[in-house]
Amino acid sequence: MKPVFKTLLLIVLPLCGFWFIGNAAYIHAKAVCAQLLLETAWTETLTGHKEVKPWPWADTWPVARLSAPELGISRIVLAGASGSSLAFGPGHLYGSTPPGGAGNIIISGHRDTHFSFLQKLKRGDHLQLESDNTKKSYQITKIVIFDKTKTAVIPTDSKNKLLLVTCYPFDAIRAGGPLRYVVIAEPVAPFKLT
Repeated sequence: MKPVFKTLLLIVLPLCGFWFIGNAAYIHAKAVCAQLLLETAWTETLTGHKEVKPWPWADTWPVARLSAPELGISRIVLAGASGSSLAFGPGHLYGSTPPGGAGNIIISGHRDTHFSFLQKLKRGDHLQLESDNTKKSYQITKIVIFDKTKTAVIPTDSKNKLLLVTCYPFDAIRAGGPLRYVVIAEPVAPFKLT
């Protein structure tokens, strides 16, 4: 191997390694910073402010906090379920009842990030949904997998159900397949964990 080629390799390979490590660190730092900004925006929402954007150019804002106390999970729910919202947290699906309202609330999230915990939930587990004006407790009554082209599984009644929706299977190599994993929970009296 020629000395010039070896020298070039000794320079280029570490630079490429630093580039990839730096890029991964940037993405992680951005995610941590976004969560801090979302928490701040949620705190402001709880004090009565409306549509508090976590950063000036955001096209979404916190509308609720979803918790799975038995798993120690807490997620800020954002307005809308667009790709730009779901990159930072689960999103409330426009057209469904707003968190804190009477009717069925639908929240979606990515299976490999914010909603990966759904696969650990089971019937009988509890969830909490806090909006700017209420805190409701729910118990999981049903978990279903369905083809997204067949929406008959989505309840059309107004029984105040909470539906958490994500892609399925959880370990799929390609995102966005036709199957959806839906956790259906119904309101219960407030509970306390011991």
